[in-house]
Amino acid sequence: MKVPSTDKCLRILSENGCEEAVVEHCRAVAQLSVRIAKRCGADQELVEAGALLHDIGRCRTHGVDHAVEGAKIASSLKLPQALVKVIERHIGGGISKAEAKRLGLPEKDYTPRTLEEMVVAHADNLLSGTKRTPVGQVVSQLIRKGMDEPAARVLRLHKALSEACRCDVDTIP
Repeated sequence: MKVPSTDKCLRILSENGCEEAVVEHCRAVAQLSVRIAKRCGADQELVEAGALLHDIGRCRTHGVDHAVEGAKIASSLKLPQALVKVIERHIGGGISKAEAKRLGLPEKDYTPRTLEEMVVAHADNLLSGTKRTPVGQVVSQLIRKGMDEPAARVLRLHKALSEACRCDVDTIP
């Protein structure tokens, strides 16, 4: 199956009962994701659909497991596997297999691997609702919560994407 259009993604969110605030956040993540994708050569169609649907699991739960739930929903809709993986791997800078086990998630590695997965995960990191947050502030907030390793992963992701974009991702409007 091909990647769904913007309208189809928005219908999927609506049909699954996603709250308006979640939909607005997904729209904001999609806008930023596409701008990043243009700079780094990622598949813009996949990035936009992945960003629009990245939080579809929030129609079932607002816990860290929303990415796993979202991937289940996407799979049940027979969406392309590349899109399912964008949804499943969008949490922070990724979740290791050991960390997934501690969090009660299915025991596997949820680290974004493809450029498209990295773009959506990081655009999500940089947006709180619809408000843009610089990576330094995101990292500081994680460290204040005692989440040093997740903070380091977010920073590594930022650096990798900045290198791919040939500019600091924070400077992409």
